[in-house]
Amino acid sequence: MTAETVSGRSCGTCTLCCHLPEIDVLSKPANAMCSNCIEGKGCTIYPDRPSLCRDFHCLWTRDGRLGDEWNPARSHMMLYEQGPQTTVLVDPDFPEIWKQEPYLTQMRRWAAEGKAVGRYVIVFVGDQVTKIG
Repeated sequence: MTAETVSGRSCGTCTLCCHLPEIDVLSKPANAMCSNCIEGKGCTIYPDRPSLCRDFHCLWTRDGRLGDEWNPARSHMMLYEQGPQTTVLVDPDFPEIWKQEPYLTQMRRWAAEGKAVGRYVIVFVGDQVTKIG
C-alpha cells in the first residue's frame, strides 16, 4: 500500500477523521468533533492544519482492495494502519456495525492472513476495544 490515494476516492463530506480519533496536537479527545471541523463540510483551518492531519489519509482512500462498502461515510468506520496493527475506529452512533457482514468476516480474514507476520486488527467502539483474531 502506498501513501497515495486511490484514483476517484476522496473524503467527500466524510469527517470521521475529525471526529473519531484522539488528536493530541489539537487537544481533541476521541469520539468528539474537532473544534476546527464543521460536520459534513470539513476543516475550517485546512490550509494551516497540523502536519498530523495533513499527512493522514484513511485506509479506504489509500487501498484499492477495499471495496465501496468500506467507504467511511457508508460503513461508519475509519481504518488506518499503524505498524503491525490495522485500527478500526467505529462511530459510536453505530456501535454494532463492525459485527455485521461483510465487515466482520473481512476483518477476521485480515487478522488470520497477518498472524504469521505479527499483524492484527483492533476495533475501537467508544471505550470498548476488541482484538480480532
